[in-house]
Amino acid sequence: MKVIWKVEGGDEFSAEVEAGTTLKDAAMAQNVPHILGECGGSMSCATCHVVVAPDWVAATGKPGEFEDAVLDATEAPRQDNSRLSCQITMRDDLDGLVLIVPAP
Repeated sequence: MKVIWKVEGGDEFSAEVEAGTTLKDAAMAQNVPHILGECGGSMSCATCHVVVAPDWVAATGKPGEFEDAVLDATEAPRQDNSRLSCQITMRDDLDGLVLIVPAP
């Protein structure tokens, strides 16, 4: 299943991602800039902040209460469709997912 990360400035990264893999881990494996995952996916650092492309918001869902609070601490301005990529796990219905990676 394919995921595309669009980095501010025009660079684009894409990868085949196996089901069950967090999109933080997939981004880090592809060396996507600005995805650091400093807390290892424990939702305490917001260094895996992404903005879900509008067409994919319904499929990825909204952040949970704790994720929502952590998103308030992102370096780049938070948007309505911001998520922590450590909280999005690849699955069949996300094939073709597009994520925007904001610059800090």
